[in-house]
Amino acid sequence: MRILGINALFHDPAAAFVVDGRTVAAAEEERFSRRKHGKRPVPFSAWELPGLSARWCLEHAGIRAEDLDAVTYSFDPALARPAADMGLRDPWDPLRLEYARRAPEFLAEALPGLDPAKVVFVPHHVAHACSAGPASPHPDSAVLVLDGRGECASHLAGRFGDGRLDTLATQALPHSLGLLYEELTAHLGFLRSSDEYKVMALASYGKPRFLPQLRQHVHATGDGGFRAHGVDWAELAPPRADGEALAQDHADLAASGQAVLEEVLLDLAHWLHREAGGEALTMAGGVALNCVANSRIAARGPYRHVWVQPAAGDAGTALGGALYLAARAGRAEPVPGADLGRGWSDGELRRWLEEAGVPFERPGDIAETAAEELARDGVVAWFQGRSEYGPRALGHRSLLAHPGRAGNLERLNRVKGREEFRPVAPMVLAERAHELFEGPLPSPYMLFVHDVRRDWRDRIPAVVHVDGTARVQTVEERREPLVARMLRAFEARTGLPVVVNTSLNTAGRPMVDDPRDALECFGSAPVDLLAIGPYAVRRGRAYA
Repeated sequence: MRILGINALFHDPAAAFVVDGRTVAAAEEERFSRRKHGKRPVPFSAWELPGLSARWCLEHAGIRAEDLDAVTYSFDPALARPAADMGLRDPWDPLRLEYARRAPEFLAEALPGLDPAKVVFVPHHVAHACSAGPASPHPDSAVLVLDGRGECASHLAGRFGDGRLDTLATQALPHSLGLLYEELTAHLGFLRSSDEYKVMALASYGKPRFLPQLRQHVHATGDGGFRAHGVDWAELAPPRADGEALAQDHADLAASGQAVLEEVLLDLAHWLHREAGGEALTMAGGVALNCVANSRIAARGPYRHVWVQPAAGDAGTALGGALYLAARAGRAEPVPGADLGRGWSDGELRRWLEEAGVPFERPGDIAETAAEELARDGVVAWFQGRSEYGPRALGHRSLLAHPGRAGNLERLNRVKGREEFRPVAPMVLAERAHELFEGPLPSPYMLFVHDVRRDWRDRIPAVVHVDGTARVQTVEERREPLVARMLRAFEARTGLPVVVNTSLNTAGRPMVDDPRDALECFGSAPVDLLAIGPYAVRRGRAYA
C-alpha cells in the first residue's frame, strides 16, 4: 500500500511517503523553498501545500501520483467548529476551513495524475498520535498529544496497540497549552508559532515567581483534561518589544510559564497511566518539542520509557496520517531514524563542488579530517547522508565545534546570528553518555535535557547551560558509523568524548538541506571547514 501523507494547514507544511507500512521518505517544505517553517507563521498564509517536498517524496520512491493508493491530509474539516464558537479570535478561520475542504482539488492540481477521491482526511490529533505510537520502537504504548489546536481540541490522550488507536481523553478549545505558550512567546517579544524554544531557553535564567498567579488559570482538572486560557500576561510583566533588552521580569515570566506547563503535563501523564497502564509513553504535538518538560515526565512520571517523535510538531502529522492508514491495514513499522530527507552520492557531490568552482580535496577519511580541525578549535560544517526530518540537527546537517572552549558558545551564536542566551548541544557516543550525563538515555533525537555531571562541567563548558544541563544527542555506531568515527578521532586528540552540535543554518533560515545551501552557508559564515560527503572545503585554501 503506497500512501503519501500531507500536512498543509496550520504551519510547517511537509510530506511523507509510506510503502507497506515502511517509512521511505519524509521532508519539510521549508528545506526546499528556503522559507522558515515553509511560510511566515501568521494565520492568513496558513494554507500552503508542500508541493516541492511531496513531489520529491514520489521521485525518491520512483512512484507517480496516479500510482498512489491514498493521500492523507492531517485535518478533517467535517470535525471542525467555527473559531468564534470555540472562544478563539481568528478572522481567517472561515478561509482556512474552506481551503481544507477543497484540499483534494488543490492536491490533484499540485500532483498531476492524482485522483482527488484518493485523498483521506485524518483528524489532526489522530495524525499526531499515529506519528508517535506506531512510529516508536514500542508496539504498545500510551500516547500523549498536545499542541496549539486541531479541529476543535488541543490535546489527545490514548493508547496504541494491535494497530489501533483508542482515544481516552481530549481537551476542547479554547483551552490549549500550545496556544498559551505561543501567547507567552509573543508577549516576550519573540515570534509566536516559531520561537517557543527561545522561551524554554530563557526560562533557565529566571525564577518562577509568577507561578501562583498562573495556576489560577492553568491547571489540570483531574479527568485527563486541563484549563489553560484567559491569562493576562501584562498583569504579570510588561510586554517586550522585538529587539528590546530582556529584563529579569521577562526571564521570571518565562520560568513561570515553563513551570506551569511542566506541572500540567506531569499530571496528564499520571492520569493516562492510571487509565491505560503500560511501561511506555509516546509523545507528539508541538508541545512535545519542549525537551525540558519531556525530561520532567521521564524523571517524575510513571513510565519506564518515554519516546518522543523527532518531528513532533505539525510537520510530523504528514507521517502520522500515512501511518494511521498503514496501521489500519495491519502494517505500520517503526521509523528507522530521522534521516528521511534528501541525500546525494559522492559523485553527485563532486559535480556540485566542481560546478561551484570551489577548491576541495578528498582526504583519506573525512571523519579524521573533521576531528583534526575541531581539535584545533575550528568550526566545521558537517553535511553527510540524508537530511533530518524535524527541527533538530542530528549529525547530518550540523555545525560542529570544540566543547572544551567556553567561548565557543558565544562564537557559535555569533556565527548563527542568535541570541546570547541560547545553548548549544553535546553529541556523544551512546555507550559513553552515562559517564558525563544524567537523564533519559539513550537520547538519539535531542528531545530531552540532562544534568551534566559535576566533574565534567568544567571540561565541556561550551555545552553546559546556565542551569547545569545539556540537551544531549547520543550516537549509536550501528546507525551512524561516520559520526561515531569522528567522535572517537576527536577524543583521541583531545581526551573529550563530546563534540558541540548545533544546526547548520543561520538565524531566520531553515536548516541547510542540499549542497547549494551548504556552500552558501559556508561562504557567508565564519566556518573553517565544510565536510561535505567525503570531501573537504577549507576557508581560504587553494589546492593544486
